Amino acid sequence: MKAGVVGASGYLGGELLRLLAGHPAFEVEAVQADSSAGAPLGELHPGLAPAYAGRVLEALDPAALVGLDVVFVAVPAGRSHAIVPPLLGEVRCVVDLGADFRLRDASAYERWYGFTHGAPDLLGRAVYGLPELFRPALRGADLVAAPGCYPTAACLALAPLLSAGAIDRAGIVVDAASGTSGAGRSLTAATHHAAANESFCAYGLVNHRHTPEMEQVLGAELLFTPHLAPMTRGILATCYATASAPTSTDEVLALLERSYAGEPFVQVAERPPATRDAYGANTCLLSARYDRRTGRVLVLAALDNLVKGGAGQAIQAANLACGLDETLGLSALGMAP
Repeated sequence: MKAGVVGASGYLGGELLRLLAGHPAFEVEAVQADSSAGAPLGELHPGLAPAYAGRVLEALDPAALVGLDVVFVAVPAGRSHAIVPPLLGEVRCVVDLGADFRLRDASAYERWYGFTHGAPDLLGRAVYGLPELFRPALRGADLVAAPGCYPTAACLALAPLLSAGAIDRAGIVVDAASGTSGAGRSLTAATHHAAANESFCAYGLVNHRHTPEMEQVLGAELLFTPHLAPMTRGILATCYATASAPTSTDEVLALLERSYAGEPFVQVAERPPATRDAYGANTCLLSARYDRRTGRVLVLAALDNLVKGGAGQAIQAANLACGLDETLGLSALGMAP
C-alpha cells in the first residue's frame, strides 16, 4: 500500500517515517513539507538517511497525493483543515495527527485554538483514532483524527473507570508532564535547552487546548494541568478522581486489567510506570491505587508522546482503517536503558 507524509520535517513527521520504514505493508511514496521543501530528508533527519537515501522533501501539494492508500498529515493546529478536504475521496484514508478534526463542535476551535474551522461539515465524519476505545468505527474509516498525546494518556487511564461507574464524572484532576519534543521542532523560549534543562514547570493553566478533547471523549468534567519536564520524550499522567463507592487498589487494578485484556499496546501492572519504560514503544503503561483515607482513586499512565501519543498510534489507526492487523510495523517493547 502506498503512503504519504505531509509535514515530514517535524518531530512527528520524522517519527512517522522512522516507523513506516519498517512497516511490512505501507511503502512511503510521497514526503512533503512546507518551508523545508527541497531539502534532503537525510539532512533534517540524519538517522533516517539509510532508509530514505536520496529522498528530497517535496513541496506541500495535495494533488500529488491523489491515488495513495493512506496519507498522514502532521502539521500544526489550524492548518490541516485546509489540506484534508481535497484529499477525501482521492485517497483511501487520511490520518490527521493535528487537532483540526478532533472536536465535534466547530465553535470550540475559536475558543480553544483561536481559529475559525474551514471544514466544519467534516467534524462528524472524522473517527477519533484511539483504537482501544473506538476500534469498530476505525475499520474502514476514510478520515481519522489522531488523538493528542496528553488525551491519549488521560483517556486510557480514566475511560474504563468511568464506563464502569467506579468514579464520579465531576471533580477529576489530570496532572501530566511531557518531554520537550511534545512542543514540536520549532524552538521557543520555553523549550530552549537553557530554559528547559534542570527545570520543571506548569503551563497552559486552566485553559490548555487538550481539555475539551479529554472531556469530549470521557464525557466528564476535569481540570487539566500540563507540565514541561527536562526530558526529550515521554508523558506521565497522574489522574485523580473520587470513587463512587468504597473500593480497593486490587479492585481498581482488576477493572483496568479486564478492560484492556488482550490489548496489544496497553499494559496494566501494580508497579508504578515510568516514562523510560515506554521509550520508543507504541505502549501505554497503567497502574492505579485507591486511597481509603480520602476516598480517591489514583490512576497513572506513561507513554512515549511521539509513538503511542503520536506517530505510532496514527499508524495503528491507519492499519485498522486499511483492513490490516493493527500491530503491523509497531512494537510494544520499550528501549532500555
